[in-house]
Amino acid sequence: MTTKEQKSNRVLDGIETIGNRLPHPFFLFLYLAIFVMILSFVFSFFNATVKPPGTDKVLEVKNLFSGEGIEYILTNLVTNFTGFAPLGLVISMMIGVGLAEKVGFLEYIIQKTIVKAPPSLVTYAVVFIGIMGNIASDAATILIPPLAAMVFYKLGRHPIAGLAAGFAAASSGFTANLLVVGTDALLAGISTESAKIIDPSMVVSPVANWYFNIISTFLLTIVGALVTTKIIEPRLGEYKGSVDELDQHEDSPYAKKAFVLSLIAGAIYVLILAIGLFIPNSPLMGPKGDILESPFLAGIVPVILGLFLVVGITFGIVDKKIKSTHDIGGFMTEAVNDMSGYIVLIFVAAQFISFFQWSNMATWIAMNGAEFLKSIHLTGLGLILLYIVFTASLNLLITSGSAKWALEAPVFVPMFMQLGIHPGFTQAAYRIADSSFNIVTPLNPYFVVIIAFLNKYDKKAGIGTLISLMIPYTVAFIITWIILLTFFYLTGLPLGPGVTKNL
Repeated sequence: MTTKEQKSNRVLDGIETIGNRLPHPFFLFLYLAIFVMILSFVFSFFNATVKPPGTDKVLEVKNLFSGEGIEYILTNLVTNFTGFAPLGLVISMMIGVGLAEKVGFLEYIIQKTIVKAPPSLVTYAVVFIGIMGNIASDAATILIPPLAAMVFYKLGRHPIAGLAAGFAAASSGFTANLLVVGTDALLAGISTESAKIIDPSMVVSPVANWYFNIISTFLLTIVGALVTTKIIEPRLGEYKGSVDELDQHEDSPYAKKAFVLSLIAGAIYVLILAIGLFIPNSPLMGPKGDILESPFLAGIVPVILGLFLVVGITFGIVDKKIKSTHDIGGFMTEAVNDMSGYIVLIFVAAQFISFFQWSNMATWIAMNGAEFLKSIHLTGLGLILLYIVFTASLNLLITSGSAKWALEAPVFVPMFMQLGIHPGFTQAAYRIADSSFNIVTPLNPYFVVIIAFLNKYDKKAGIGTLISLMIPYTVAFIITWIILLTFFYLTGLPLGPGVTKNL
């Protein structure tokens, strides 16, 4: 092993050691909530005050250890949790998406799209389906890489290249998609809660980054495929090993018919929505006949939920997986059960954000932080780029995207709002930094799984092997995304309906 490789391994080992010493995200937010309580006492001791924008009212930083503070904590602990916007949004989405996953609809799409793709388009198909796979949340990270490796192997190409492309697309391209998915609802809910610190009327919609995500999907597909064919495959060379064929899931005799009918059912659902939108005086449109402030856009989560329920139930019934309403309820329950870890995390994350907001420290930090950034002339695009670097660095230690955004949003969303930056734009900057670096941190919970797949083709492969394969994708993706975000910033084009860089 060369001196350079030894230094690289020491750095990676150091990151892994530090990250492993971090507490479980539940306790991380619990400690942060306690820290906010202590900090509120210190701020109130020095009589810290702040004047919110657009008002003459001066707010004092309130002490969470005071009688008023203790009363607030005891009487609002439950409502802080139940009233936390992301909770209902994500569970609602997972009822529909999870049903479609449990009956096999999403898995069928992924398998048939990659396996049946023309050889010349296989690489693009792998990356595209990997990116789109976040419809099924983390399931795509487990399903797509080994399937891509198998396809590459059958085509006489290096299977590890397929594995790398599948993992990079599914994990690093996680934030992009042509559709609005659970991640959009989750992050938008946290963004909304944080934005209300400055503007109680502010709502960040799940479609806030939709246009940006659509363009990202196509760009990253091209970039990811080029990295695979121009960098990864030449580096790996010719694969001379042999492996046992991967076990393939046998489709039921009804699967193809179920898939076709579910697509027809989904198309009918979309057609009914389109008719409902464009009929004269449609109740789905806004008061001025526009879509930006319409009930349709405000209710986009139940609309998407309905779509996944329609296709999932149709697929399940035709494929004989759903024989009664009990089966539908059972699959929905399984999907929500998979969210149990998230629900536990949200309980304490909601307390942290609520304590931070009630004490007025969030407003104080946002106002004074914004003034400091102005005083050193760090605003605009330069600030956004610096924030991307910060989030990317933090991702090496905290891999949960939702936990990290719940940690960052209450500070950076209000602060950047004071500088005139729309919370939807801040959210987009966060997403590209978080997603790009998912695949180069040893703390990624799926690293062990992917390394196990790697060992099927290379018995000596380890964490260093995987990270060395992923670095080209991370660099290419983050550069592509920064250029794209800069383009949106400079042109003022909307990232989603009604969302530009400016408030």
